[in-house]
Amino acid sequence: MASISLKNVAVNFPIYGAGAASLKKTLAASVTGGRFGKETGVTVVQALSGINLELKSGDRLGLIGHNGAGKSTLLRTLAGVYEPSAGEFKREGTVSSLIDPSLGIEADATGIENIMLRGLVMGLSKKEIDARIPEICEFSGLGQYVNMPVRTYSTGMMMRLAFSISTSVEADILLMDEWLSVGDADFTEKAEKRMRDVVSKSGILVLASHSPALIAKECNMVVKLSHGRLEPAELSVLADATELDDRP
Repeated sequence: MASISLKNVAVNFPIYGAGAASLKKTLAASVTGGRFGKETGVTVVQALSGINLELKSGDRLGLIGHNGAGKSTLLRTLAGVYEPSAGEFKREGTVSSLIDPSLGIEADATGIENIMLRGLVMGLSKKEIDARIPEICEFSGLGQYVNMPVRTYSTGMMMRLAFSISTSVEADILLMDEWLSVGDADFTEKAEKRMRDVVSKSGILVLASHSPALIAKECNMVVKLSHGRLEPAELSVLADATELDDRP
């Protein structure tokens, strides 16, 4: 049974070699929303603070908030990329992270080699990867290009490969930063169907988005992040706003 539990979780990033004043000025200019503190004389960006969240199978959670509010940091914490600096984090079930499907694609490696590399990163055995290679290659529609270095691909071809790999594994927990779009007209229809299948088969979905319509459509609960903290949010408010936006 898939589950996620965060109790008073914080994620801090220590910044070395920068004064607090200059760092504050830099972050203020970029509107990151981070907060600052000191730990043993080191300037710390407090990306998340006091996060309490309980999710179980069947939950579809939408994350909203301004740029730099902490949505991506929270997703990466749930994925295990960032370790909490404080608090308690428990997770049950396999995880599929679609935060950035192109992350880790090696330009000098072939398509097949990238399938192997990404499969290993996703926790698959070589035998499991070998069994998936034919389906991934077929779905990507890249033909003989799968045997060529990715640096020879167009952006659309590279995204098709990354998408095909990332959505080839079913997981109990699905983490997404916006709805995936490969930007390839010939690939869009079957990619959308694949996304629907992946989402429907996941036990828990956590989706960060700036689109109220998308959150209202895909999620059954919503929270708002502001400066690294969770604030109350109502899904019904997003749905009402979406209806207003859809008026002729």
